[in-house]
Amino acid sequence: MHIAILTGGGDCPGLNPAIRAVVRHAMKSYGHQVTGILNGWQGLIENQYRPLNMDMVSGLLTKGGTILGTSRTNPFKIQSAPEKILKNFKDNSFDALIAIGGEDTLGVASKLYRESEFPVVGIPKTIDNDLSGTDYTFGFYTAVNIATEAIDRLHSTAESHHRIMVVEVMGRHAGWIAVYAGLASGADLILIPEEPFDIEEVCAILRKRHKRRDFSIVVVAEGATPKETKEFTLKDYKLDDFDHVCLGGIGALLAREIENRLDVQTRYTILGHIQRGGTPVPFDRILATRYGAKAVELVVAGDFGKMVALQGNKIVAVDMEKAVKKLKTVSKEIYNLAKIFFG
Repeated sequence: MHIAILTGGGDCPGLNPAIRAVVRHAMKSYGHQVTGILNGWQGLIENQYRPLNMDMVSGLLTKGGTILGTSRTNPFKIQSAPEKILKNFKDNSFDALIAIGGEDTLGVASKLYRESEFPVVGIPKTIDNDLSGTDYTFGFYTAVNIATEAIDRLHSTAESHHRIMVVEVMGRHAGWIAVYAGLASGADLILIPEEPFDIEEVCAILRKRHKRRDFSIVVVAEGATPKETKEFTLKDYKLDDFDHVCLGGIGALLAREIENRLDVQTRYTILGHIQRGGTPVPFDRILATRYGAKAVELVVAGDFGKMVALQGNKIVAVDMEKAVKKLKTVSKEIYNLAKIFFG
């Protein structure tokens, strides 16, 4: 067989280990040929690719990013792009595609499979951990580790200067990074997209805390929103190819409001793309490796339209369309646990 592989959407730690696993398992175990599509779906539209071999993936286990490049290209927003994908796929004699991505990349894969019986298997990656059907996506634990370490460091300066520190982490629709990193670092308040916040309640919690301790750490996901938006709203935003708002800035606005209302020196830090970079933690290396190997096995079995997933401690195949249909958001249970430690 001739297997193609691409990485789409935002980069995250674990992509290279997944590529490594696909190439090694496909070539070593089955003798199949593997070709890397460059820059996500854009590469299939523009016929950009390069053959992969065992030597090329040597040493990738600890390497962040993706050797194939990535993009947020949405073929269904480009005229004739889906047709070009199907034509280039056939002209290159590819037998199957392994698509590694989040809701958008796998959403495209699922639609191609549904409408054209495109032979594709999905691997879930996203630092947001918001794909349904799987307990975890690779990249998430590395992002949590990075955010936790940053918050730990901010504790020192917050306590020394008697400040409130607002830390903005990634999380457009789901606050998994905020909740996990906040819990792990002992944050005094965690704000997530799933639970719109009341600025007065936020200030009340911080005011009460400052009667005991003269510093606080507030962790806020980039997609968190206030219940009342008249007083501070994100402006001048742009949309990406999948019509998502390019977020960033809630941390600065929140810090300003807190300082104005409490008259306590407040600073903010936006971790941004730092959370995506660097060496994947062992959990993500292993998960990406298991996902890559399982994806190859699904391709060999001709079990297309599926996404590999972690359920419990087992790697299983789930329906890709169902996995991308609804985002997995933070549960009430885990957020209620976090609330115990607010203030």
